[in-house]
Amino acid sequence: MEKFTIYKGTSVPLMNDNIDTDQIIPKQFLKAIDKKGFGKNLFYEWRYSKDYEENPDFMLNKPQYRKASLLISGDNFGSGSSREHAAWALADYGFRAIIAGSYSDIFYNNSLKNGLLPIVQPKEALKSLAQLSSQEEITIDLPHQLIQTSTENFYFEIDPIWKDKLINGLDDIGITLQYEQAITAYEQKHQ
Repeated sequence: MEKFTIYKGTSVPLMNDNIDTDQIIPKQFLKAIDKKGFGKNLFYEWRYSKDYEENPDFMLNKPQYRKASLLISGDNFGSGSSREHAAWALADYGFRAIIAGSYSDIFYNNSLKNGLLPIVQPKEALKSLAQLSSQEEITIDLPHQLIQTSTENFYFEIDPIWKDKLINGLDDIGITLQYEQAITAYEQKHQ
């Protein structure tokens, strides 16, 4: 997993509440088990017609937001089914963090497990962040748990264990591999 310490990027506001995993990545695109390739179908039913013609009114299709890597959204982001593909699609598209009012528990944990930082902020902060220029860079400082814009700072909470995992780029397999020598020694001893 890629380390997440201090990240700078631009944002796109998608201020809907209750964006569910079916809207993030529709079921017809869940045939693969590799984490790559899902980004092109992210928010498919909002972004495209059935023939992949872009909806020019959808935020991700607007030229000023095409390179955004931070998504600002409303409450209850990632509700619905437990598909991990939703986090995969967001990460594959290029998002490094989602800043929303709240998340479903399963989506929140799936995001963290895939190096996508889900940040919770109150409505006032979301409103302020959503109004930023598409060109304004936002800094997310995970070690200090801080979102910084040119005019404001917003503190956020994160479980210290997840914080450590993200800062060090460690998923569950990475943590296990830290004990590789001990595992090998145990296996050799008990053959």
